[in-house]
Amino acid sequence: MTRKAVVLYSGGLDSTTCLAIAREDGYEPYAMSFAYGQRHSVELELAKRNAKEAGAREHLVVEFDYRQVGGSALTSDIDVPKEGVGSDIPVTYVPARNTIFLSFALGWAEALGAFDIFIGVNALDYSGYPDCRPEYIAAFERMANLATKAGVEGAGHFTIHAPLINLTKAEIIGRGLALGVDYGRTHSCYDPTPEGVACGRCDSCRLRLKGFAEAGRTDPVKYVKGEQ
Repeated sequence: MTRKAVVLYSGGLDSTTCLAIAREDGYEPYAMSFAYGQRHSVELELAKRNAKEAGAREHLVVEFDYRQVGGSALTSDIDVPKEGVGSDIPVTYVPARNTIFLSFALGWAEALGAFDIFIGVNALDYSGYPDCRPEYIAAFERMANLATKAGVEGAGHFTIHAPLINLTKAEIIGRGLALGVDYGRTHSCYDPTPEGVACGRCDSCRLRLKGFAEAGRTDPVKYVKGEQ
């Protein structure tokens, strides 16, 4: 019988690749996205449009307004940095975001009778977010098996899969292309134009463009003229 898996799916490059990997690994993906007041909502609209075609059995969009918390350039009136990836944790970090997302995913997984959760975090070509590290994923997995009825009663063991965590962006793109991912239907920019065109200068755009260049490929998405 095909095993169910909840896949955190933003509509971006990494999560779309992660969804394809879950399918390739024999799971039936249940995609979960979030409308939390993020300024880069173009990504979410693509997720809504493409989830089923990308292989999701179901697509659940959870809505909450994290702008009330603030503390991030992605949810507050704070400028998105455009000067390049630095050594400090940038203001695009959203407080505790992956913990919140994984908690929702854990709840849905338990309700579905699923014990596998996929998240497309990366610890190599990334912006230095603390909730993208291997030790964080391992800690959340331990917590998941302590904090759930299914885990405590021994119905199964929850596993948090992070298949991209030790890959470069170029390797992620290569893996996705081999699985047939259409990256023209993804979006990664933190600060797109009102028309949804990627800025080409934020951390996410820079890392994405660097990955395509190192993979010897051309990024199929549109960028502000002169920024690709």
